[in-house]
Amino acid sequence: MLRRKITDELIKWKNDPDKMCLLVKGARQVGKTYSISDFGKNNYKNYIYINFETSAEKRRIFDGDLSIESLTRKLSVEFPRINLEPGRTLIFLDEIQNCPNARVAFKTFSMDKSFDVIGSGSLLGVNYKEVSSYPVGYEKSIEMYSLDFEEFLWALGYKDDLIEHLGKCISDKMPIEDSILDRVNECFRWYIIVGGMPNVVNSYLKTNDFGKVLSMQRDIVSNYMDDITKYAPESDKTKARRCFMSIPVQLGKKNKKFQFSDIEQKKGVGSREYDNSLMWLYDAGIINHCYNLREPALPIASNVRLNSYKIYLRDTGLLISMFEDGIGASILDDDIGINEGAIMENAVSDVLGKQGIMLTYFEKKGGLEVDFVLNIKGKVAALKVKSGNNRQSKSLDALMHGKYNVERGIKLERSNVSVGEDGIEHYPLFTASFVRFL
Repeated sequence: MLRRKITDELIKWKNDPDKMCLLVKGARQVGKTYSISDFGKNNYKNYIYINFETSAEKRRIFDGDLSIESLTRKLSVEFPRINLEPGRTLIFLDEIQNCPNARVAFKTFSMDKSFDVIGSGSLLGVNYKEVSSYPVGYEKSIEMYSLDFEEFLWALGYKDDLIEHLGKCISDKMPIEDSILDRVNECFRWYIIVGGMPNVVNSYLKTNDFGKVLSMQRDIVSNYMDDITKYAPESDKTKARRCFMSIPVQLGKKNKKFQFSDIEQKKGVGSREYDNSLMWLYDAGIINHCYNLREPALPIASNVRLNSYKIYLRDTGLLISMFEDGIGASILDDDIGINEGAIMENAVSDVLGKQGIMLTYFEKKGGLEVDFVLNIKGKVAALKVKSGNNRQSKSLDALMHGKYNVERGIKLERSNVSVGEDGIEHYPLFTASFVRFL
């Protein structure tokens, strides 16, 4: 069984005496159902599981009267062998986007507090219009992603003491031992290829077969395409598919900025035609936006240019599967500079996003560009992702010592931990997974 960070969040939620209903969001196949079910079975005396996608008839439980008396009575009839014992029962409502009234009932459950209730869904963002009355103030929402690199290391058998050691080296700005650095770098290359989808990770752990990994990833991409066909508004279906399939092309460009004209290979195509389709992919948990900044200054959110952005896939393994065969083998051979460094940038965006970090970048005409801008402990940090080990960085130097006064310049590259005489900090690429130590 894969160790997932969400388990600790669920236990913390359970132990909160003032908890509300919990809503767990996330893309398909990131492990929501398995993790929540395992938590429910191991932490409650009584456990009810309803999947509104596979058991559509259960939706009638939430028709009509949504008082706690009515809901308890109907649940007792549907699940006669389960004792609905107050304080010792978890009700898990899976694929809740298919039963909007169940989401409305969160208010009833949260006010009564007899039962703990978790709702989860893969397409909650694209079904929001169907909920008649949101339970504002009566639900807590968290997002679950595919495995991050730390969870991947756990899956490989590495313990917390390795993470703590890496973290100490990063925070103290001291080199990591060569043998450890080489092994963790290798693990990060594996992570980039395999990605974090639990079924794919489990297959890799059992078979060590990258060919099977690629086949499973392409099945997931195909399923995403099917979801677009099935769930996207009719006017957006074709456009959303085109946006999705254009991501490898968009990232393969030198500047990597997402441009709608590249989708149809003609000028005059703009956000008016494609914005809704792109937002559908975001709401489905498939992509992340990385917004350009007017200037790299705090507060970062106030400097975002909403009409200028890059688009990254939330799982880099899936991105690799969208390229031709052989890309994964190149990464295994340590050729991480392929495709203008697009894969490495996506990998960094992936692990940053999974830490809840808003993705932004900064560029100006004349070659001034950094791949990511972060607020790290109240200081503006500019990050440059380099596939090689060229230690020069004119953009970071200009941002740190020019008119912008960026406080930290960080290079993620094929190197060990060090700080140059110019004040620029150098770290191995996997350090993006451990921003808490920076």
